[in-house]
Amino acid sequence: MVSKFAALWNKDGSVQASAPRWASLRAEMRSAFPTYYSTTSDPFADMVEEAIRYLNQLKPPQPTSSPSETPGYLGGDPSGPHYGNVTQARLGENMASIVDVLQQAADLFKGMPNWNHPLVMPNVIPPANTAAIISAMMTQVFSPNIIEGEYSWDVERTEMEASAILADLIGWPTEEAGGLFTFGGSGCYFYGIKYALTSCLGMDSRCNGIRTDAKVLVSQQGHYCKQNSTDWTGLGMENFIEIDTDDVTNAMDFAHLEEVVRELHSAGTPIAAIVCTMGTTDAFAIDPIDKVRALVDELYPLANHPEGVGRPLIYADAVIGWSWLTFKGYDFTANPLGFAPTVLAEIQKNYEAISKVIHADAIGCDFHKTGWATYNCSVVMVRDLHKFQELLSRPGSAYLQARTCYNPGLYTLEVSRSGSYSMAAWATLKFMGYEGFRSILGGILELQHYLRHEVIANEPTTVCVNAADSGFVTLFRVYKTGVDAQAQYERELNDPSAKAELEANNKLQQDIADMLWQWHRDGQLHGGSYAPYISYTSGFRPTDYDDESVEPGFIYAVKAFPMNVNITPEVMDELIRLVLVARDAIEAGEVPQPNDDAGSCPVPYSKFSDIKPLECASDEAGAGGSTSDNLLSGIGRQSLKALKRLRKRRSKKA
Repeated sequence: MVSKFAALWNKDGSVQASAPRWASLRAEMRSAFPTYYSTTSDPFADMVEEAIRYLNQLKPPQPTSSPSETPGYLGGDPSGPHYGNVTQARLGENMASIVDVLQQAADLFKGMPNWNHPLVMPNVIPPANTAAIISAMMTQVFSPNIIEGEYSWDVERTEMEASAILADLIGWPTEEAGGLFTFGGSGCYFYGIKYALTSCLGMDSRCNGIRTDAKVLVSQQGHYCKQNSTDWTGLGMENFIEIDTDDVTNAMDFAHLEEVVRELHSAGTPIAAIVCTMGTTDAFAIDPIDKVRALVDELYPLANHPEGVGRPLIYADAVIGWSWLTFKGYDFTANPLGFAPTVLAEIQKNYEAISKVIHADAIGCDFHKTGWATYNCSVVMVRDLHKFQELLSRPGSAYLQARTCYNPGLYTLEVSRSGSYSMAAWATLKFMGYEGFRSILGGILELQHYLRHEVIANEPTTVCVNAADSGFVTLFRVYKTGVDAQAQYERELNDPSAKAELEANNKLQQDIADMLWQWHRDGQLHGGSYAPYISYTSGFRPTDYDDESVEPGFIYAVKAFPMNVNITPEVMDELIRLVLVARDAIEAGEVPQPNDDAGSCPVPYSKFSDIKPLECASDEAGAGGSTSDNLLSGIGRQSLKALKRLRKRRSKKA
């Protein structure tokens, strides 16, 4: 006998006309989900195609001659973002059409920078490759959760295989090393510091909390997420100690590091971690991790720390620099890819410096930066996966059973981890191979060499200020019409009497970047073209005054990150032309608007503008310290005390 309830339903899932409204809606809703069975014509695939068509309509038309004929933003309205009415959002009474929702979703991208556009290069934000995009999208269809094999099946292989490939590039034994995909470079850093704290302070620190003021040592150039990690782990921001950096190379000053480590060692103060930055955002500074390893092994021999307790862990923040490891095994003599000799030398320099990451205990790598994969896509690699598992494992849940042999959810921070991260990275590695990574990385340096030595060098009013750097960014200063840029820069860098000129020209760099940002958003032609989207740094390096009694200034610079495969030499020519158009407009009296006035910001939350960031007190060693300086620029923002310490050490050597 069929029950009254069962009689409402047909075998195909549809309902009888007499069914209550909830049942009718439920049946109707089935079309809004992918089918569990294959079909000759897949409605889901059709809908995805339609959604991608909406996004495609946001792109500018193909230019006839130059990319600057088209704007670097999506859609026709660059005036946003529009946050003014967000608190008025309410849940609708009735179901909406999926087509309408997808159209509204596509509209949200209007005005957003188009990372695929060759004139958009403000930071390390490359376009994602198609293999990564589609592979990551696949996981959204079937929702693999890589906390355990049961919920992700062979999608979990992508995490393990990608980690094995990276371990091999690093030079670690692939049967011992492993990796976990997590929420960005900050997530990698967070894992590294947690691993370090447990390793150094012992398992009791997990049960009873951190009761010891262990220290985390990191260079002044280190990413500001050092504050996030020390804060959120409960160690406290006062317990990271900033190590001085060289005012020319921007790398960690090993003499200062050794001084601090030996002092802490003598005092019996535990050092949980020493963080080596393997490629800073702007200067691409690489810390001497091999020397750090030698120092740790000397002062904290494994024989005295068999379980690692009390021994500093070395974490390598290689989120930007890791991909240079793909030049492992490249024949730099035969040079089969045909890089120019000067570029080849820079590639070899980068590879040899990054290859020393083998000395780390844990490493953070971002695929969404220098892997050309989707956001976000980051992996923290550990040299000894078994040790990591033992230190961070916890009891399982009563409602989850370990039905497969690999269950990282027992020791990860997250208890839900999308498979999209590892799928995107795995697909990228499969697609690119050694040759793909090498060509895209070397191609950036080829374009940079052209920009620096053929475009900027041939314009008398511009000068490249980081010509010695072999990273992903070109930093340059622009001067007024008729000024000899090279001579003026040398004067500002070395002559204290030119400090007022330095400050005036620093403002000019900021004004140029702000003007271009303003033009990028106004949707108008300037100088016959749409404006590029670039940025500036508020402290590339300190000045190099011989007179120690004079406080140094800081060098501002306009910057361009040519991470885009669509960039050509013509784009580099056009970039500098448009920078000079902005300079000329400023000279003519046009005033750029502030760079933080986008749309209707700030959002209208109660007392939103009253938030004051926490600033910890700092000691002379540089522990903790003001957050304001650290957030101004990723490079070069050194304290006066640090510069004085560096000068003293140099004078002693002399």
